[in-house]
Amino acid sequence: MTLRSSRQSRSIRVLTALLAVAALVMVVRPAQAAVPTQCQGSETVTYSPGVTFAPQNIEITVSGRFSSCLGGTGQVTSGTYGEQFTIFVGCTDLFDGFEGQRVVEWNTGDSSVIEGTGSSTAAAGQVVTTFTGTVAQGRFQGASAVQTVTLVQPGLLQCLTTGFTRATGLTTLTIG
Repeated sequence: MTLRSSRQSRSIRVLTALLAVAALVMVVRPAQAAVPTQCQGSETVTYSPGVTFAPQNIEITVSGRFSSCLGGTGQVTSGTYGEQFTIFVGCTDLFDGFEGQRVVEWNTGDSSVIEGTGSSTAAAGQVVTTFTGTVAQGRFQGASAVQTVTLVQPGLLQCLTTGFTRATGLTTLTIG
């Protein structure tokens, strides 16, 4: 073996060792924490027939829009969601816990499926609902998600007469 081929052989071994160390560092190094994405918007809920004191099957239609999203990679700037379902409810049991799934369609053309549980409380004439879960599919998969919706609390007179048929309020969603 000549001196030149010995040097080339040594250079290849050193280069191979450096590449192995770099690959190991990339595998062992912890992932950078994702920057949370926070969205603000509004939600409208309609109840048909109107919710009264007498519990009955009520068809609920939810329509929400996140008009402003910040954080993350900056690609997601807005989103929408909507759902329709029927529950057996009256004015006195609007605060029962629930579990469900919400699909948010983002301005980027993709979506997030959030699965979780929720509960509502009454405070200062408002119903505050918090939905906590995990993004099960789509954009942000695996991230935690918390959505808070604040709607006007149904009035006693509405519950006694025609029923509570519509509410609109603010919503915040934090993913990450």
